[in-house]
This record gives sequence, C-alpha cells and structure tokens, in this order.
Amino acid sequence: MPKRLQAKLFLLIIILALVLVIGFFAWTVFADPFEYQSPNVAAVSSTTGQINLPPPVSHIITPEPLKAIYMTACVAATPHWREDLQNFIRTTELNAVVIDIKDYSGSISFGDPKLQSAAGASCVAKDLGDFIRELHTNHIYVIGRIAVFQDPLYTKLHPELAVKSKSTGGVWKDRKGLSFIDVGAKPYWDYITSLAKDSYTLGFDEINFDYVRYPSDGNMADALYTFTIGTSTKAEMLKSFFSYLHSQLVNTGMKTSVDLFGMTTTNTDDLGIGQVLENTLPYFDYVSPMVYPSHWPTGWNNFKNPAANPYEVIKISMASAVARAVAASSSPLKLRPWLQDFNLGADYTAAMIDDQIKATYDVGLTSWMMWDPKNLYTRAAFKLE
Repeated sequence: MPKRLQAKLFLLIIILALVLVIGFFAWTVFADPFEYQSPNVAAVSSTTGQINLPPPVSHIITPEPLKAIYMTACVAATPHWREDLQNFIRTTELNAVVIDIKDYSGSISFGDPKLQSAAGASCVAKDLGDFIRELHTNHIYVIGRIAVFQDPLYTKLHPELAVKSKSTGGVWKDRKGLSFIDVGAKPYWDYITSLAKDSYTLGFDEINFDYVRYPSDGNMADALYTFTIGTSTKAEMLKSFFSYLHSQLVNTGMKTSVDLFGMTTTNTDDLGIGQVLENTLPYFDYVSPMVYPSHWPTGWNNFKNPAANPYEVIKISMASAVARAVAASSSPLKLRPWLQDFNLGADYTAAMIDDQIKATYDVGLTSWMMWDPKNLYTRAAFKLE
C-alpha cells in the first residue's frame, strides 16, 4: 500500500476515534438529567479503587398455586413493617408478595436520586435488592408492580408525551389531579421495558404491569390523544404496546403479568380504556382481573350492592373469564384474580375474604392475589402453614 494512502487511513482512524470520544463526553454532560438510571451498575470504591460488583442475583420458580399479598414501597422501606409482613407470609398459606417498583406517582421504589428529587417526597427502599434476597431465602416469590401509563412524574419531565387537554393545550389531568402518558407515545415504551429489565436484574421474579390503559375518569371530552389520532382504536393501540412489551422481554427469563379492570371479564367492549381480555392472553404469562366486588356497579347481575355478595361476584366474573380464555385457545390457569381485603361498599370480614377465595377455586382456578392498600390484611382469613 502506498505510504500516502497509509497516512490518509491512519489520519481517518484518528479522526473517527476523536469523534467517538467527544460524542461520549457530550452525552455524559448533556444527557437528560432525569434519565432513569439502572440500580445494578458496578461502582468504583472511593477508598480502595476496586470495582464493586452487585451481589449475584437468583430467581425462584413461580409457585403453583400462587397466593400473594401486596406491599407498598413505603412498607418495603420500613424494616419492622416489612419484617412483619414477611413473617405473615412465611407462617401462612401465602407464598408470594407484590411490591411496588413504580407506583401511581411515577416514583421508583429502589431509588434514583434525580427522579426522586423531581418527584418530591416519596418512599425509597435503598436496600430493596437485599430484601428480595431475604424473601427468596424464605422461599417467597417476589413480583414487582409497575404502574405504567398513569405517571405524573414522567409527564412533568416529558409533557410532550402526555395526554393533552383540548381546552388548554397543556397536560390533561383526571379528577384526582393525576396525569397520564399517551398510550401511543412509543418513546415511553422503551422506558418501561428498560425499567422492567433492570427490576428483573435486581432480583424480582416477575414483573406485573398495572395501569395499562387510557384514563377512565375526569373530563374525558377534554382529553386529547395526539399519538393515536388517525392511526387506530384504543384497543388496537394498547394491543400494540402489549406486543412490543412481549417482544422486548420474552427472552429475558422473567415472568410477566398484567392487571385489568374487573369488568373486562364480562364486557366484550374495551370499556372506553382500551382493555380487552383476549388482547392480553397471548402476551403475558398471567392475567389478573381486579374483580373487587366493591368495584361493580349497583344493579350488576341484579345485585343491589355487589360488595355485599363477594362469592357470587367472583364466581360469575371469573367463570366468564375462564370461558373466554378457553374460547381464545389459552390456558385458564393464566388467570390469577386480584381479590378484595379492604372496606368499600361493605365491611370486609374474614368470611367474606374466604368466600372470594372459594369462588376462585370453584371455577377451576388455583391462584389469587389479595389487595389491601393499607397493607394491614385480615390475618384470620389466611390459613396457617
């Protein structure tokens, strides 16, 4: 090769190397200061200079049947409270726990300082990875819950991706003042998949996706979905998200589940929020309709107060879900309902909780998850180990 050509090639290599170095430097300086950060990045010790790798992560097999309770991030961050619930699980028929990864506010429970400062006060369990390993030691399966499209924090940081207000042009909010990301905002899809992957790396055995829907209350006539106009229906757009999520996570080893409104078990429309039971079955390992009796309208199936009839509500709704799963050539055992352990519509007793569990078994299902937003639980309703 002529020396002049060699010199030109060498100069080109030097220029490309400089471009790469400058580009990396610019990215580290000018990157979005609120970008989500992985919790498991290796760190260099300031005292020894050695690389500190995160502890090795292991996962446990999904129990069959699965019997779980829900734990908020605040409880997971409070040692004596989370220890109490862990003992409750360990000494009863329970064998799994659902812990918030990202709650209704958008805050991440295992903590990203930049996100937390933007969010304001929130609960962070800085030792969540250690707690998960402790749960695994006690043979407790750990599910991480991600509230997806309701995310006031992310809409604050990225208002261009939010559901818009037709009247103001700003971010639309529901009756509680909470905002949503537009389901069709695909850049947000990658944020969710990255969070799911990092949560699995942290130790969560399964990732549970909640709030996978369009808004359901507030001034709905004022809501503007700029990412879906002229492209597809709400149900089709949400199905596209399910498909994308599945394609990104199917080879990771994690189990996935999705929460749906309870009425998706009996309604064949999308309830105005994009949720259709059959659209979830191909893309998730488990589907969890939130069939809380208190959430069914007065007069449903001629019940004056559905909340006062927990056995009947669960049996009717989940029998319908089972039939639809079979008709869709899917296993009914994918169905894992959320049941009610809180007072709304009626004061819930241990017997009423037992009635819901019995109804679940009576339609041929084996697994369930119990919801109490206060994390107190009616302890007498659960069988001792």
